[in-house]
Amino acid sequence: MDHFGYRQDRLYAEEVPLSAIAERVGTPCYVYSRATLERHYRVFDEAFGEWPHHICFAVKANGNLAVLQVLERLGAGFDIVSGGELARVLAAGGRASDVVFSGVGKSSDEIAKALTA
Repeated sequence: MDHFGYRQDRLYAEEVPLSAIAERVGTPCYVYSRATLERHYRVFDEAFGEWPHHICFAVKANGNLAVLQVLERLGAGFDIVSGGELARVLAAGGRASDVVFSGVGKSSDEIAKALTA
């Protein structure tokens, strides 16, 4: 994880000591590094070179709106399995045209929402 590391026995996320985050928001909490997300996305994207591709993030892996917003700004599409995940992608600024809606057991309402999004 590129932007997480220890400095003088204190764990940092980018330039912020995790102890400061814990004091502010309490624990347990999840801490993400935008710089790490961006770097890993770009490395993965660049590995395809000139080969046509479109990276789609599985929203079931992490539906955090801030994470989805970072990925959307980088040009990612999204793999979803529910109407709730579609709502999160759209709330994060994602476009329905960049969504792969997969899996089984979709309700008529979910299918209708996906088709009209």
